[in-house]
Amino acid sequence: MLNNLELAALSSSETLSVQPILCLHGWLDNAASFVPLAHHLPQLPLLALEFPGHGHSSHRSPDAAYYFFDWVQDLVVLCRQQQWQKLTIIGHSMGAMVATALAASFPELVARLVLIDSLGFVVADEATAARQLRAGIESRLKPRSGRSPCYPSLKAAAEARQKQSDFSLSEALLLAERGTVQQADGFRWRADMRLKQQSVYRLSPSQARNLIAAVACPVLAVLAQDGMFNKQTEAWQHHYQQLTVDSVPGGHHCHMTAARQVAASIQQFLSAAS
Repeated sequence: MLNNLELAALSSSETLSVQPILCLHGWLDNAASFVPLAHHLPQLPLLALEFPGHGHSSHRSPDAAYYFFDWVQDLVVLCRQQQWQKLTIIGHSMGAMVATALAASFPELVARLVLIDSLGFVVADEATAARQLRAGIESRLKPRSGRSPCYPSLKAAAEARQKQSDFSLSEALLLAERGTVQQADGFRWRADMRLKQQSVYRLSPSQARNLIAAVACPVLAVLAQDGMFNKQTEAWQHHYQQLTVDSVPGGHHCHMTAARQVAASIQQFLSAAS
């Protein structure tokens, strides 16, 4: 339990007394996104956590919203509850950004950081603040059914997910098996539909640069050759104190589609950092 929320996770280790390597998934993904990577890192005690609103974790209360920095607070509370310090964190996409903000603001909690197809933050110019705020509030006030789309089978749910991604049906099925629930009328995704609401704010580029500059620990960025962040390397890499950049084949979910190469990069980084 965490602030009246149940957080779910998948663990690759049966030894609960060992401090884990924390794995943080991307937006609308779940812990199963790290299953292919775990197959190639059997010696590491991976713990793939699911953020509130995702996978099997609780949704936030009806009067709450999903703010980026609240996920950082969730991790701080969890680390203090479990008495974790100096963690190695592997984050994908949104999870990597949350981990970066955590390492910047609570450096005692993070010893090493691996960013999978992620670098920097999603930012917006300060001049767009009023427009962003309006769009975010309008998004929240828009009437919604509160229920996710229904699919006749698990495969149909996976195929819908695959159409929005860069992986095959086998990877989509991994996410669907973990991320859907079977009800009387079919299969629905477990994720809270409020996650699709627009943000009411974005970090400005200068705020993002200051956060990145505060990350003191060694950082590895594993960027996919056809991913979302490969072209952003030049904009962000010089602001990290200790950054190693590696390139792997594939798209945004390279830790699923090119798990062997991503695992090799992580293993080399962890060996060098230790």
